[in-house]
Amino acid sequence: MNDRMPAILSVDGGHLRVRIDVAYDGGPFSGWAVQPGLPTVQGTIQAGLELLFRRYVRVTVAGRTDAGVHARGQVTHIDLAPEEWFGLSRGRDVDPSVALKRRLQATVNRNLPPSAAARTVYAGNPASAVVIRSVGLAPAGFDARFSALWRRYSYRIADRPELQDPLARGTVLWHSEQLDENLLNEGAAALLGLQDFLAFCKPRPGATTLRELQRFEFERGADGILCATVQADAFCHNMVRALIGSALRVGSGEERPEWLGERLRSRRKDARSVLAPAHPLVLEEVRYPDDAELASRAELTRAKREDA
Repeated sequence: MNDRMPAILSVDGGHLRVRIDVAYDGGPFSGWAVQPGLPTVQGTIQAGLELLFRRYVRVTVAGRTDAGVHARGQVTHIDLAPEEWFGLSRGRDVDPSVALKRRLQATVNRNLPPSAAARTVYAGNPASAVVIRSVGLAPAGFDARFSALWRRYSYRIADRPELQDPLARGTVLWHSEQLDENLLNEGAAALLGLQDFLAFCKPRPGATTLRELQRFEFERGADGILCATVQADAFCHNMVRALIGSALRVGSGEERPEWLGERLRSRRKDARSVLAPAHPLVLEEVRYPDDAELASRAELTRAKREDA
């Protein structure tokens, strides 16, 4: 099995692809991806799966998140042999998806780093930094990464002293200056569409920086908190935080709205390329096409990455 070709959804000699939806508090982790000697979300989940199946189980994710970034709607997949899937029921009348969700959550809780350890809140129910939200067999052609149509992030900002809630400081940016959402939205609009975002990301060797930015907008909620929504077909490394960090310079009046478009066209990073802090960033949702289009979407996405 490799990470370019999806498993065949079959119970007669093939592997079964299993979709696992996950939510997590990214604060205690050094990001999603496994890193030697560091606590990561992927490492914690894979350790739990290895305890269950007594072998290495590779987890493919819709979008890698940076250190400190949270997720409510992360999507992953794994590939299991049919006997592994059906063996989860242990001969009882229990749906394998229910059994895997329950058992994986238990093993994840046992493998959390000390700073993310599950805490008991009531009647033995642990409040965990990583929650397995759902488990189920994936439709034919599903690939958590390549089948995705888009990823959507949120970023919350308190830009007035009266909005600074110490109980929310782990998920909200406290900004020292009041921001003008009209300026923010005027500048952000120039970045929409299929563009080269080299000026707003840390490129990986051999990877493209072309992305389709579908939404980049700021809205102040009834509670006064300013919330940014950033949605794209995919994101380069550090791209969302770079977009937010640059936009804040416009919202505070430090730069003109046109400056964001000028930076985009310059295709270079310099001392004014500032990353917004990671802790308010949340992966809210990953959207997929209808089941019949999953395989073709995955093929199209792979082709774009290879051609770029």
